[in-house]
Amino acid sequence: MSTATCLAASAVLPAVPVDVPRPMKPAFLDFFAGSGLVSHALAQWFDLAWANDICGKKAEVFTANHPGKPFELKSVAAVRGGDIPNAALSWASFPCQDLSLAGAAKGIRASRSGLVWEWLRVMDGMEERPPVVVAENVVGLLSSHDGRSYLELHQALLARGYRVGAVILDAVNFVPQSRPRVFVVGVRNDLEIPPSVVDDGPNWLHPASVVRCAGMTPAFVWWKLPQPRRRSRVLSDIVEQGALCHDAATSQRNLALIPAGHMRRLEESGLAVAPGYRRIRNGRQVLELRFDDVAGCLRTPAGGSSRQFLVIRHRDNWRTRLLTPVEAARLMGAPRSYKLPGSDTDAYRAMGDAVAVPVAAYLARHLLSKLIPGEHERT
Repeated sequence: MSTATCLAASAVLPAVPVDVPRPMKPAFLDFFAGSGLVSHALAQWFDLAWANDICGKKAEVFTANHPGKPFELKSVAAVRGGDIPNAALSWASFPCQDLSLAGAAKGIRASRSGLVWEWLRVMDGMEERPPVVVAENVVGLLSSHDGRSYLELHQALLARGYRVGAVILDAVNFVPQSRPRVFVVGVRNDLEIPPSVVDDGPNWLHPASVVRCAGMTPAFVWWKLPQPRRRSRVLSDIVEQGALCHDAATSQRNLALIPAGHMRRLEESGLAVAPGYRRIRNGRQVLELRFDDVAGCLRTPAGGSSRQFLVIRHRDNWRTRLLTPVEAARLMGAPRSYKLPGSDTDAYRAMGDAVAVPVAAYLARHLLSKLIPGEHERT
């Protein structure tokens, strides 16, 4: 029945609920899209118009979970702004290797993290720059070169006509994984910003590292989001109980790396599982544990030091093993239906390089969707 027919019928019949089609969601672009967790997280508020990544393995994960969505397997350096559609939002989770505290800290002009400038170049070539932009990265962006890496990006967005601010959101608020990330959010100068999403100074989203960088520029927007409710799930809740542990000999070699103090704490903690990373301390390798029932930050499987171990109580003893791909996906907030084609290593890489689903969704719900003209009226 058409809308006109419904309206005419209402003059003679009692009013009945009518399913009015929801207006089309605003389009968004997913640069450095990886395994597609951002596209999944934003789907309730935005419609994916275009995505890209250079990694074929991650592209397999993306296309398996977003069939029919436009995806270009190529370097962002090969993308032309005139070839991609206009959109309300442009999201860029650009490479972190040159900004990570675990890396060489070469800064935002280095070859990998410097690909963020290609993102800006692509938008410069578009028919119209997107009204809202997001650049996501590790918190090292704020400390790299004493804050100058962040300041360069901030000023580049200001020069393109955006009002800009940065927030830190930690996945630990939503899932049992410690994963703080910085989100640089810009909105075009010609758009009105709803007062409800702006504060008059720092709030829970702005730790000292953000405040310090904000003090380096006279133009900084203090974005405001409500604090999330307390997380209820812990690491123990998502551990696959039937997953195969290392054999006794391998477990013993790993357990021997645990510092004596950590082993005592583990025995006294009452925990059934504790996560840990191998690290070099005082010239020797150790397996350092944490005892808050929260996993450490997931990383890509590039080298032994980045592989997260679980120490699991096995009857009256302890055994070790690596995280399973399913556990890694749960720690990123991916739904059980999310497909992870390829090897376990491919799955670790797909999750370790991604943005936690509930974090991106929270940002979309409470900030990004409200910055799009007209969207705040229906979110």
